[in-house]
Amino acid sequence: MNEMNYPQTAPETTSHSMDYTVDMVFCIDATGSMEDVSGSQTKIINMVKQNAMNFYNDFIQIMHKKQKRVHQLRVRVVVFRDYIADKENAMMVTDFFLLPQQTAEFEACIRSIHADGGGDIPEDGLEALAYAIKSKWNTASARGRQVIVVWTDAGTHELGYGRRSKYYPNGMPQNMSELNDWWDGMNSNSKRLVLFAPDENGWSYISQNWDNTVHIPSAAGNGLAEKSYNEILNAIANSV
Repeated sequence: MNEMNYPQTAPETTSHSMDYTVDMVFCIDATGSMEDVSGSQTKIINMVKQNAMNFYNDFIQIMHKKQKRVHQLRVRVVVFRDYIADKENAMMVTDFFLLPQQTAEFEACIRSIHADGGGDIPEDGLEALAYAIKSKWNTASARGRQVIVVWTDAGTHELGYGRRSKYYPNGMPQNMSELNDWWDGMNSNSKRLVLFAPDENGWSYISQNWDNTVHIPSAAGNGLAEKSYNEILNAIANSV
């Protein structure tokens, strides 16, 4: 796992400490391979969905243990597949859900995700990441954090691979260099990226070249163990 050199924040020790506002985007691979089962006979996509629904309580609890307070948490969801193979079902993008106030709506969204399609093994994960980077982040807070978490068991197509599909969105970066620029354009003190993805294709490039990024390698069929989920939680909490 790559180490992230995050700006250090002091633990909160008094009631007068500043609160954090955290925006988070979950990019979730929902292709057919995520329907495979792990050693515990639990479908990968169901493990991801359960982790996503547990995330608020787990995150608040671990932040409390680290003596950090979250004043506001918003979560957005980007579900991705393959524009060529899945056409209009290639990408589902939501607005931010304010948690815990919109927990019911958020959980209904997560429950609606099903693993299907995908065509060849690489998917359009870089387009999902582009959607995430261009989120309408809350940048007003001095202690705001913008966190992107990617869950996938597949490598990525090159950016624009699906451009010949009529469902491919306008405004996407033309290549990896432009996507790099998008990431560089975010505030380095606030942005965080956690990749739970195979060490291949676009993901390995990003983990080696982007700042404020941690990569927890996953593998098809057995990559979503509880240990990995806890690593994700700790990586995010340590960065805030």
